[in-house]
Amino acid sequence: MSTTTERATGTTTPYDLVYDGAAMLGRQLRRLRNNPGLLILTQTMPVTMLLFFGYVFGSALAMPGAEYRSFLVPGLLVATAANGIMTGMFQAAQDTHRGVTDRLRTLPVSRAAVPLGQAVADVLVTAAGTVPFLLVGLAVGWRVEGGALGAAGAVGLLLLFRFATTWIGIFLGLLTRSEEAAGQLGGATFVLPLLSNAYIPAEGLPGWLRTVAEWNPISAVTTALRDLFGNAPVPEGAAWPVAHPVAGSLAWCAVLLAVFMPLAVRRYAHGER
Repeated sequence: MSTTTERATGTTTPYDLVYDGAAMLGRQLRRLRNNPGLLILTQTMPVTMLLFFGYVFGSALAMPGAEYRSFLVPGLLVATAANGIMTGMFQAAQDTHRGVTDRLRTLPVSRAAVPLGQAVADVLVTAAGTVPFLLVGLAVGWRVEGGALGAAGAVGLLLLFRFATTWIGIFLGLLTRSEEAAGQLGGATFVLPLLSNAYIPAEGLPGWLRTVAEWNPISAVTTALRDLFGNAPVPEGAAWPVAHPVAGSLAWCAVLLAVFMPLAVRRYAHGER
């Protein structure tokens, strides 16, 4: 194990990162346990949206209600995963605004461990919340038509996307340093699923808006989940990320992690500098 001085300056070994990351993961989970209201809200909101969109809007669309609910479940899963931007941003901004980040920065802890612990905790909570959502989906008519292996791949891809979006939120939260600003900016993230194929097929959108929707990472991941679950075929004539949804989703996740993970760690390590 490296010395305290090395850990304080960020020159740590992989063992230090794992050890410190596990400690920060425990801190984040205890934080969520002590704030059950937020946890309940984040877990019940996707179920509420499924029931509302599935039964209220489903009857107004050209697709039959049950078919639309099968179409909708993967889209809502990905829209919920994209909310990692909002939750990651708010938690990071809250810690920064209240001085917790500054106190953690003075400890002999790996610089990457604190944001990593937050991101992993967020993925674990998302994984737990996916279970009741899928059960409600089964109750309203959604089915897994692509087999167990495809379903496992879909869930894994979903959690990878949530992990990537959480790093975006962590960086933005460290950048804003304000709970109020993070809350306002986080509300704007609800627009992202609307500019995708999460709720409606992108084929019926106007030309320029369809292009925007198909190059939205949410569209690629949503199409991949629909394909892996066996709920809807891959649309023809779409942009490359949607036409090759699994490869496109993995590429988007790799790009987001390659950009925002180093930015978040650097921002955490150097503070306002």
